[in-house]
Amino acid sequence: MNFSIRNTFAEKAKLFELAVFPSFCKICRALLESPAEKVLCRACLDKITPHRAPFCPSCGRFFEGVGEPHLCSACLNEAPPFSMHRSFARYRGGLKDTLLLFKYRRYRVLGLNLAEIVSEALKKEDGLWWDVDVIVPVPLHRRRRWERGFNQAEVLARELGRIRRIPVETRALKKVKNVPPQTSLEHADRKSNVRDAYRMDKADRIRGKVVLLVDDVYTTGSTLRECAAVLKKAGVKDVRAVTVAQA
Repeated sequence: MNFSIRNTFAEKAKLFELAVFPSFCKICRALLESPAEKVLCRACLDKITPHRAPFCPSCGRFFEGVGEPHLCSACLNEAPPFSMHRSFARYRGGLKDTLLLFKYRRYRVLGLNLAEIVSEALKKEDGLWWDVDVIVPVPLHRRRRWERGFNQAEVLARELGRIRRIPVETRALKKVKNVPPQTSLEHADRKSNVRDAYRMDKADRIRGKVVLLVDDVYTTGSTLRECAAVLKKAGVKDVRAVTVAQA
């Protein structure tokens, strides 16, 4: 390949990159100068930090103020169908902006960034990762997936699986009811909204295994509880859960 051909190829490659990825950070508008920077600059990603306040060791609900982890009143009254859940941080600021870009603006590459910071922040949560056999993303209904173009929970699950070297199963748990988004409903309506919305399609793939359930945002916990209940009913040994953010 002579110099002119190589130069033309490089120019076309650069034009393609600019067409796919913005040249400025989508949050602070700083110029993306490093080849590793896609959509967001390193400075904005570095500002996304984990939650450090106390939480419920069972459902993972964040508490305000300081203190040690302790069971919340809901878990004292009735334990959730998953054995533990952890979120990376609250759904606000730069993390909220990043998730909105990832989920609704279709910047799938941000799934890698989010999975990396979640894995790093929660790496010492041995009870979350220990002996996990398979990662299962919270599924989208096929119509919602077609409209969005991808399932954000599946992207996160695949990236976490790659980082943690855990296989990912996307065909066992299905969403069979195209119910309204949880974020559009009042707190009291969210539990009934997802009731019977999920079912097992290939239970033999995960029966008797320890499953890590993955989703992007935890609000009331209704979605994780419903999915975990379906998994346990299908014979899963244990269900744990991880989310990126908690609203």
